[in-house]
Amino acid sequence: MSELGPMDIHEILQYLPHRYPILLIDRVLSIKANERIVALKNVSINEPFFPGHYPHHPVMPGVLIVEAIAQAAAILSFKSGQERADSKSVYYFVGIDGARFKKPVSPGDQLHLDVSLIAKRRGLWKFAGKATVDGVLAAEAEIMCTMRSA
Repeated sequence: MSELGPMDIHEILQYLPHRYPILLIDRVLSIKANERIVALKNVSINEPFFPGHYPHHPVMPGVLIVEAIAQAAAILSFKSGQERADSKSVYYFVGIDGARFKKPVSPGDQLHLDVSLIAKRRGLWKFAGKATVDGVLAAEAEIMCTMRSA
């Protein structure tokens, strides 16, 4: 498989339709087509969810950590197929299995997202994703995604 990374934010914006405040990938460190992606999310106190989750002890919502894993998986899918997100297609979640949250993610943390392709069949992609902070597992999940016409 060919090495396709790294990617800066300018290239990421060409592959993901997401924009602020839901864009959760800041940099891609490496991609191996049809195999694996390693990406980063820098967690800042300026994130729009922190004032309400929780004001006295800010923690990144687990669903957003899983969303970051899914966004990394989407980049892997698009780059593996030499495609880009456009106004005619949407990349959907179709399943989340085994989601576990092991460590809170706080402002100032750098979330390392390591996502591997498990299977690809009939338009469905299955991935195993892990999110770590300083080498410590924060969350993990298996996700399934598909691309559909908008």
